[in-house]
Amino acid sequence: MLHIDGSYGEGGGQILRTAVSLSVLTQTPVKIDHIRSNRSNPGLRPQHYTALSIMKQLSDAETTGLSVASSAVTFKPRRLCSGSFEFDIGTAGSMVLVFQTILLGMIFTKKPVTIRLRGGSDVRWAPSWDYFSHVFLPVVRGMGVSVSVQLLKRGYYPKGGGEAELTIEPMKNELSPVFFSDYQPRTIHGHIHLGNLPDHIAKRMKHSVLKKAVEHDVTVTIQTERSDTDSSGVVLTLWSAADGGMIGSVGLGERGVPAEKIASIAVDSLIFDMSCGASIDPFLCDQIIPYVGLAKDDSVFRVRTLSGHAATNLLTLKQFFPDLNMLFVKDKDCMRLMKKTD
Repeated sequence: MLHIDGSYGEGGGQILRTAVSLSVLTQTPVKIDHIRSNRSNPGLRPQHYTALSIMKQLSDAETTGLSVASSAVTFKPRRLCSGSFEFDIGTAGSMVLVFQTILLGMIFTKKPVTIRLRGGSDVRWAPSWDYFSHVFLPVVRGMGVSVSVQLLKRGYYPKGGGEAELTIEPMKNELSPVFFSDYQPRTIHGHIHLGNLPDHIAKRMKHSVLKKAVEHDVTVTIQTERSDTDSSGVVLTLWSAADGGMIGSVGLGERGVPAEKIASIAVDSLIFDMSCGASIDPFLCDQIIPYVGLAKDDSVFRVRTLSGHAATNLLTLKQFFPDLNMLFVKDKDCMRLMKKTD
């Protein structure tokens, strides 16, 4: 059984989700202890429990310690299951993070798998739904992953109440590498969603993005959508996509924080990535590292910095694939990936 120390790296839920996904994908039993030991509320939280419970059912796994607040879990997958399933996180926990856990573990499924999930669609410390659908999924689809999603209802903190569906089909070929070598984006796309909030918030966000983009000679197209949600919320997602790269950024509304400030932080981050020569953003980097590691051939991309989650995913991937070396070297103002397998 492979032992994973849940406190190393950034020591949060990322190592737990990646370890269980890779356990299912490789059919390797794992024991994960010291789960989130450095956090103020250590152990499994409801969204982690839901993700692991789903993976348990999808892999017919034997488990111990699978409960909210548990600090150690053993996970022994036995086979990949298929069919349709429904789950409820029970809080505003991120549906996106749960879906990403499922997707990585099930990409080599032999039969279709459909998951309907309830929880939060746009919450703190997680990719927004639009980032998931417009940034992350296009990249992994380009690598050969066969996945489709449908958002049925948005869900914000604290009530959640969102609902979405994920379907994974068998892959037709091996995973292809990411090849983002020459990227000079000049266009930004955006989406603002309002849940039970006045229109002027979206207008102020949009104005802030347009003002900043004009200063950098960048073209912007932003769509606004509104719908009824169980809790009020607003989220701005920006992305710049082309054949040579994919960069995204998210601004999530916070009580007491002006809409202009949220939008400025999001667009500043995106333009910074665009200006420094990056071909993917730091958050996308940490999310695709496991797929890049699994791809047969070497990937090429540049990222301005490696996040704590990226370092954690690299460490976790190394546990399952000891012969895999993924190196990042300094390249002007960015880090360039060099993946070499011994």
